[in-house]
Amino acid sequence: MTQAPALSAEARRFLEKTFPGDAAVTSPEEMFVYGTDASRRHAMPTAVVRPDSVEQVRELLAFAEANRLPILPRGRATNTVGDCIPVTGGIVVSTARLNRILEIDPDDFVAVVEPGVVTGDLQAALARERLFYAPDPASVKFSTIGGNASTCAGGMRAVKYGVTRDHILGIEAVLPGGELVRFGGRTHKNVVGLDLTRLFVGSEGTLGLMTRLTVKLLPLPAATATLALAFADVDTALTAAGDVFRAGILPAALEFLGREAMVAVAGISEVPWPAEAGAVLLIRVDGSPAAVAADLRLLETATRPAGPVWSRPAATREDEEALWELRRLLNPASFKAAPDKISDDVTVPRGRLREAAAGIAAVAGELRLKILFFGHIGDGNLHVNIMHDAADPDERDRAQTARERILGLCLALRGTLSGEHGVGLSKLPFIDRQLSPLERDLMARVKAAFDPHGIMNPHKAY
Repeated sequence: MTQAPALSAEARRFLEKTFPGDAAVTSPEEMFVYGTDASRRHAMPTAVVRPDSVEQVRELLAFAEANRLPILPRGRATNTVGDCIPVTGGIVVSTARLNRILEIDPDDFVAVVEPGVVTGDLQAALARERLFYAPDPASVKFSTIGGNASTCAGGMRAVKYGVTRDHILGIEAVLPGGELVRFGGRTHKNVVGLDLTRLFVGSEGTLGLMTRLTVKLLPLPAATATLALAFADVDTALTAAGDVFRAGILPAALEFLGREAMVAVAGISEVPWPAEAGAVLLIRVDGSPAAVAADLRLLETATRPAGPVWSRPAATREDEEALWELRRLLNPASFKAAPDKISDDVTVPRGRLREAAAGIAAVAGELRLKILFFGHIGDGNLHVNIMHDAADPDERDRAQTARERILGLCLALRGTLSGEHGVGLSKLPFIDRQLSPLERDLMARVKAAFDPHGIMNPHKAY
């Protein structure tokens, strides 16, 4: 555990006045949990605040800018790359109390929310109005809209509907110094000036602190259906996934689980697929009832040549949810597969998935490691969990070697270091492999325009 810089008497008085009651936290015991996230890294914050108004955020960022205090925005801390870790101390700003759904407009097809709204709660509220917010990260039941926007989360429906960036129409944010800015708006089209809304989404809290988001809504699909398929091996499953697109089907979601991932899920839940299966596909379609029924038949026809060893169609909400819950269990299941894991999400061109899978399997075999391999293969986004025991120096070194080789493999296939988790702390040592010095310099200059003294989530992302 690192020691945070001491809080000055002036700063303590300011926080106690601006954030009365339990809205300011300064005791080490209470602050401890705010020093970590799903990356399992830890550093102690100098203080924690839980604002419930934009005015409090503005006062805080004015004070922080004047006193050069680092500010670390925090949602539910579900990110796996260390974005929430206060590596140099500073004030962690929890958005847990900025959690109101301010407006749902079925005529404009927008919702206005505060950043601490849990994504699943928004989706449930919209469903009652027959409306639909498409982004669907695996952490949908507990991650927040603000956190999803900060990392530009993708999720399982990204193959058809796009990532979070494609669904944020407007952002209200506070910049260092306390200035309130508003980018974008309620319209679904806007090409006036530079797109600062899209710039903010995915910036990992390095430009300012979001206080309100206007999100794009869609009509709730009238029907959905899922086809689950098991195959003898990974290569056959990925061949079948390609056959889906070649048949002219654009699924709402297309998910893949490799053998080790399937075993991990089976360790904490009953699973329907046969024990000898080597890979699983979960394919969802949506639309009108007639279109969904036709697409389900077409899916079965398109994937038949690959020779699935098991299949299960699901057309009711209950049957579908039982299948998709198994996919959402992967992250908690992974923590039971080994004491430690290195969690990466990488993206390769869709046509290079089979090469990527074969390369990852080869690394696992050569280095004698269990690697859980799964992901959103509809858009080439793979999740790679390198399981190991960090207490064993040899195993820890092999895991780091595996990570370097897998990241290098994906870049060689013209892929990226991250598809949806971001860079944070964990991928910063590798970023020069993808971004040129000029690109990083341009990003630093953009940050300086918003945050001239570098107080927003320092030492992260780029």
